[in-house]
Amino acid sequence: MTTALPHPVDHELIAAATHVARTRCRGDNHTVAAAARARDGRIITAVNAYHFTGGPCAELVLIGTAASQGAYELDTIVAVGDRDRGIVPPCGRCRQVLLDYFPTIEVIVGTADLPRAFSVGDLLPESYVWADQQLDTA
Repeated sequence: MTTALPHPVDHELIAAATHVARTRCRGDNHTVAAAARARDGRIITAVNAYHFTGGPCAELVLIGTAASQGAYELDTIVAVGDRDRGIVPPCGRCRQVLLDYFPTIEVIVGTADLPRAFSVGDLLPESYVWADQQLDTA
């Protein structure tokens, strides 16, 4: 993974995602819940929308949910699996999207016994940064 030192863990986020995973994830269509801390302190939650064509992960649904609630700056995010599977690390696509939308976001990974928070950049070293590749139109 990374050799960076972990940051403080937001245990309230883990609890929120765990609660949503236990109460809202039902059946094969919704198997992962995510929770994020908005810059204003709010906790926003969402669940994935599985579909055989590759439906969006909980982290991506959460980005849209946050925007619909006026939260455009997220500080920390975590995903938790249903059936008490615990913390689920973001897939590569989600890591890239999180980096593009929120380059300083902290991502909680690890286990229930040893959760750790890292900058998304630490989880995606030597990454492609979309913003760096855009032409300056000014």
